[in-house]
Amino acid sequence: MDFDSAIGMLNRLLLRKRPKTLNSSWVIKHAPRCYRFIQTKVRADAGGIDWDRVTHALDEKYQRRWAPKARHRVQYLYRSKREIDLILNKHRDKLYVFVAANGPLDLRTRDTIAIALVRVAQNGNLLAKEEVVKLVRYTIDAWLDRHYCLSRWKGYEDQIRQQLEGCIRRYRYTGSFHRYVFRTLEYAGRGLRPLDACSLDDPAAADARKRKLENVVRDPETNEIGFYGFGKHGPF
Repeated sequence: MDFDSAIGMLNRLLLRKRPKTLNSSWVIKHAPRCYRFIQTKVRADAGGIDWDRVTHALDEKYQRRWAPKARHRVQYLYRSKREIDLILNKHRDKLYVFVAANGPLDLRTRDTIAIALVRVAQNGNLLAKEEVVKLVRYTIDAWLDRHYCLSRWKGYEDQIRQQLEGCIRRYRYTGSFHRYVFRTLEYAGRGLRPLDACSLDDPAAADARKRKLENVVRDPETNEIGFYGFGKHGPF
């Protein structure tokens, strides 16, 4: 048996059984031969079964039904550079994908690296969490310039880190980790006020009794809109 035949067997079994959810226990019970192959041959870089690789290869309609066993609360936190090196050394020449991913293959590689590090971070490795934050922040910074819906996050450095760390803790399903981060920032950022924005209801700097709205004027020569200045230079 090889990987493709094991996945083919699982897909046919899922089509026949149509479970509402599935996890490693389901595979052990209904496809023990596949499980033995996966347990032996499909290993994560840092150890353990690479279920992310397995679930990503399943038919798409079954990928979202993957419901891994609830993780026990981390009993201790630790720092292991060896676990990180096992992942990064395998992809050292591909780390550019976090800065400039070019095409579907690079996007897939970016997620493969990130998810491997996320799983190690979820086991309690603090260095892995820091590595995910560092690498994914390169991608987020590019998003802030490229996507208007995320541009309001500019300047909210601490909040971005909090959201990213939350994504690392919560990530369970087998879809794109970066897509999950993007949607999280998109939804969480809807209530953010851009730091360089101002309200026309704010008090005017020169006269606190007036609102900025009362000092909006249009330059008849340039048609530019601005605030009337109360200093010696007049408007604009």
